Amino acid sequence: MKKREEHSKEEIVEKQATPEPTGEQSPAQEAALRARVTELEQSLNSYKDQLLRKAAEFENYKKRIENDFSSIAKFSNEDLIVQLLPVLDDLQRSLKAGKEHPDYDTFYKGVELIYAKFTKILEGRGVNEVRSVGKPFDVYFHDALMEVLREDLPHHTVVDEVEKGYTLHGKVIRHAKVILSTQHDQSPPDSSSGNDAGNGPASSDGERSA
Repeated sequence: MKKREEHSKEEIVEKQATPEPTGEQSPAQEAALRARVTELEQSLNSYKDQLLRKAAEFENYKKRIENDFSSIAKFSNEDLIVQLLPVLDDLQRSLKAGKEHPDYDTFYKGVELIYAKFTKILEGRGVNEVRSVGKPFDVYFHDALMEVLREDLPHHTVVDEVEKGYTLHGKVIRHAKVILSTQHDQSPPDSSSGNDAGNGPASSDGERSA
């Protein structure tokens, strides 16, 4: 009996000596948890920033690809149109010859209709004639073939066209071959750079854009 009583007393003493959990954390544990939360928030912000950057890069890439395809589609017929331009030249020459022979009125009117229809088709494809006669010489649009003395016109004004120039959606695809006015005290223009001006800025009516 005495042993049992002694054992019970020991258990009571141990229970009293052992503190029960209160649910509260030490300052060190709280500091560690705060540091962990801060670390996780920083990681989350970093991943979010990376995701936004990747999304922006993909959007820029998509726009660039769309622009590239649009440019390819816009100028895909350039070679074909360049090959058709000599036909247009022949029609213009026929019209000019027919106009000089009044007996061929019917023939002239027929060719004129063909020419009007053909130019309308080209305009629908983005091809426009460069307007040159009466305008100042511009290396973006003109190749100067010769000069004629004209005191009544400003120096290097286009007097006549030997061959018309054309643009495709504002891009020069063929320079106009022109004859310029000149005066005694002026030097001839440098038209060599005109051959390399195919990519110069232009508007659809053949005038250089700003």
